[in-house]
Parts: sequence; C-alpha cells; structure tokens
Amino acid sequence: MSSLEKLPITVLIAAKNEEKNIAHCLSSLGPAERVVVVDSQSQDTTAQLARLAGAEVVQFHYGGGYPKKRQWALDTLAIHTPWVLLLDSDEAVPEPLWHEVARVLSSPHSRVAYFAKKGFHFLERRFRFGGFSHSAVILFQRGTARFERLVPDSAQGQDMEIHERLIVNGSLGRLRTPLIHYDRKNLEAYLDRHNRYSSWEARLRYSYLRSGLWGEDTIRPKLLGNPQEIRRFLKGLALRMPAEPQLWFAYHYICRLGFLEGRPGLIASLLRANYISQVRCKMYELWALDHLKAKPEA
Repeated sequence: MSSLEKLPITVLIAAKNEEKNIAHCLSSLGPAERVVVVDSQSQDTTAQLARLAGAEVVQFHYGGGYPKKRQWALDTLAIHTPWVLLLDSDEAVPEPLWHEVARVLSSPHSRVAYFAKKGFHFLERRFRFGGFSHSAVILFQRGTARFERLVPDSAQGQDMEIHERLIVNGSLGRLRTPLIHYDRKNLEAYLDRHNRYSSWEARLRYSYLRSGLWGEDTIRPKLLGNPQEIRRFLKGLALRMPAEPQLWFAYHYICRLGFLEGRPGLIASLLRANYISQVRCKMYELWALDHLKAKPEA
C-alpha cells in the first residue's frame, strides 16, 4: 500500500476463530490511527495474529440481549478518534478506498456517516453479477450511530450483530469504492455459519409477523429510502411471499445475471435459496411449538 498519512479513524473488527482471515484484514489497515479486534474468546490463533500485526485485542463476553459485540465496543471502549470504521474479519480495505476516505475526511462538506458496498468474493472468484454485494454503513463520526435493537437473544444466541443495521443521527453519504469481502474459510464453515444465522432470522421474522415490529429501536422500512431502509422494506414483503426461496434464486441467478459467474454463480444462488428455505422451515417450527403450547390438554 502506498503511503498515506495516518487518518483519525479507529477501526473495530469483530472476530471469533478467524485465523484464516484476520491477517489479511489487518494488513489492509495501515492508514488507520488505531485498530481494535473485538474477540469472543477465539480458540485458534486469532488473538495472537492480531497482536503480532500491531492491533489491540479486547475480549467480549456475551450475556444475552442488547448490546451485542460491536455495540458493546462502541459503548465500552475509550474511542478518541473522531471517526469509526466497522469491519468484519473477512473484509479488507483496498487502497483506492483509503484514498476516497481521506478525501471525505478532509472535505468541509463531509457527511456524518457513509455507506460502502461489500464486494462479494465466493469460491475464489470476485463476483461482478448476481446481486450478492450489499451496502452498509461502515464509516461514521464517533457518537452519531448505534445498532438497532431487534429481537432479544439469549446468552446462547448470536453474540455479534448479524443483520442489524446502524441507525445514524445525521446525513448519509456513499463511498464509491467497495470493500473486499472475501472469506478464506471453506464452504463447510460458510454453511455452518448460515445455519446459525437462519435460526436467528427465523426468530426475527416470526416475531415480526406476530407483532408487526422488527424490534424496539429499528431502521424504518422505506421503498424510496436509503439502502438500509429499502432492504428492510423489501424483506417485509419477501417474507410474506409464497415460494420465497425460488424467488430469491430467480432474482440472483436470472434477474441479476448470476449465471454469468459460471458454476460459482449457480452455487451461490442455490445456497441463497437454501438459506431462505431453512429460515421458513424454522419459522414453521416456532409456530408449531407455540400452537402446541396454546392447545388445551384433552
């Protein structure tokens, strides 16, 4: 990476057993003034590799409920830089994005927070088609953003924000250069992770269908809103549609031209449909369990 002056940014990286990804992530963060890895008692060498790369490591112990890992870090750590950048361990910041961030920070017209697209890599391939990349708020001024509060989780639930989005108090901008989202773990790890995610999403959707609310403090669904609001609006529609898994397959593989990515595009589209199938099956299980509880004994 070419030399850039240190930028007044604290990078927060959520991690757990990420030894295959963490070194590559950290190697892309040279321009950041401070880098903190928020670890969940990894059983591999994640913490050691992070320290070797010059990052701080703090341990997070989840007790259930809110806040989860990244919000806990925002609430607990003494962050003195004016800007915060949030990353996952399987993400990296390419040099052109750092230059764009430097321009944003030096501009007298900078916004409070910025979206960036997470460029999707899968099966050793950088996808240009398929619509698997999504935008999220990753850069914001300290104290201006917090994660929404969705369905409550027990201590046995996910300790990190999954699909929770940042609620920003202020104007939003967009970074044009995408992040690199490239998980170096194998497909088995990918499937294991999404099996856990599908259980969480099933509870979230089931709660929404019963109450009409995603949680206590959430992103407002808007068809003509920002990317987060649009995504939440479309999710509210999709979960009510019959044949939702098949519709998602058609969206990724046909409408968004995923077939142009060859076999990896087909596999990614099938896995997306399978994920939604798992969610729908687990929602039915939740309904069946509630129905049995409510049914009077003979």
